[in-house]
Amino acid sequence: MISPSISTTRRRPKSSSLGSDLLKSEALAPIISLFCNRLHKIINQKGKANCTLIYDEFSSIRVPSIQALIAVGRGHDIVPIVAIQDYSQLKKVYSKEEAEAIFNMTGNFISGQVSGESAKLIAERFPKIMQDRKSISINSSDTSISRSKQLEASVPPSTIASLSSGEFVGMVADNPNELIDLKVFHSRIVNDPVALKKEKDAYVPLLLVRKVDQAIIQTNYQQIKQDVQDILESVME
Repeated sequence: MISPSISTTRRRPKSSSLGSDLLKSEALAPIISLFCNRLHKIINQKGKANCTLIYDEFSSIRVPSIQALIAVGRGHDIVPIVAIQDYSQLKKVYSKEEAEAIFNMTGNFISGQVSGESAKLIAERFPKIMQDRKSISINSSDTSISRSKQLEASVPPSTIASLSSGEFVGMVADNPNELIDLKVFHSRIVNDPVALKKEKDAYVPLLLVRKVDQAIIQTNYQQIKQDVQDILESVME
């Protein structure tokens, strides 16, 4: 997640990453959700710096304020990116109404190979196109040919369900002053190993801000545990 700088006059881009642990996901999910909700309230205001929030495996946490961020965030120069594996996973964490709202409010979407309900919902978002139909009827005395036009899905669910690795379909939104002619796409990522190696060789290692070992983590854990105990005792008194 890329958070904005605190000052609006001196905008220094900052980035922060918040991750979870597979073995402790159930315990960490509420904490991550609280952090995300608080972050949304801070950045989703006028006068803040431009920022982007990237949520990978979004269906593993519950963030109720994500709907307001998607709906209003564009006016505050916020770009939320939500990544899920399947629409059914989103309905497990959120209600059906909330999942539909999150899915339908997104103006840009990119999809790889999915099937079932997810493929049907994505196919419905693509515009339909006129397809030529031709039928031939043959009998003992005559042969008749009929032609017609019919509206059909430009990207049917069967196509989405059979996408190969690195192949994607999607749609992008445009602005009134920046119109996009080809908003719908069906393309494949070209993997160039030579260019990728050159890019990796040019990587600059991140600066070490602070070295954290197991002893520091354990000390911090004990301090938080003691703080919680002190708060509990003061409230009970």
